[in-house]
Amino acid sequence: MGEQALTPPAGADAGTDPAETPATAADAVPEGTGAATAGMTADGQPAAPAGVPGAGMTADAGGTGGPRELTADLVAGPGGVMTDEVGVVTGELTLKSRYADGQATLTVQYKDADEWYAVTGGTARLADPADLDAVHTVALALLHRPEG
Repeated sequence: MGEQALTPPAGADAGTDPAETPATAADAVPEGTGAATAGMTADGQPAAPAGVPGAGMTADAGGTGGPRELTADLVAGPGGVMTDEVGVVTGELTLKSRYADGQATLTVQYKDADEWYAVTGGTARLADPADLDAVHTVALALLHRPEG
C-alpha cells in the first residue's frame, strides 16, 4: 500500500494553517484522552490507546448483552422430567438452558421434536450470564440418568 494523502475538512482552505482553522464538533476530543481514534488510523501505523468510552466490544469479553443458549441431549431417569405444560416427559430429551434479561430458564423437548416445555422450577435469577454454564452443567447432571 502506498502513501495516503489527507484531505482537509470540507470548507477548509488547503493553504490555511490548521491552527487558524475553526474547530468543529467532529474535532472535539475529551480532555486528557489524546486523539480519539478508537484504534483506527489512515496510515497503517498503530495509534496510541485512546480513552474512548464504548470503543471495546462486549462480545470480545463474553459480554452481558443478549440471550445465550446451551443445549444437550439426555435420557431422563425414573420419573422423567416434570414440565409446566404437559407434566412428566420421559425418554430421550434435549435440554436447553437459556439466559435472557438476568434470568436462566430450563426447557426440554423430546429429541428432535418441535415443541419445548418449561421445566417445573427451572428458572433462576443470575447476576452474571457466564453462570449459565454452571446452571446447565448441574441441570444436565441431575436430569441425565440413562441407567436410573
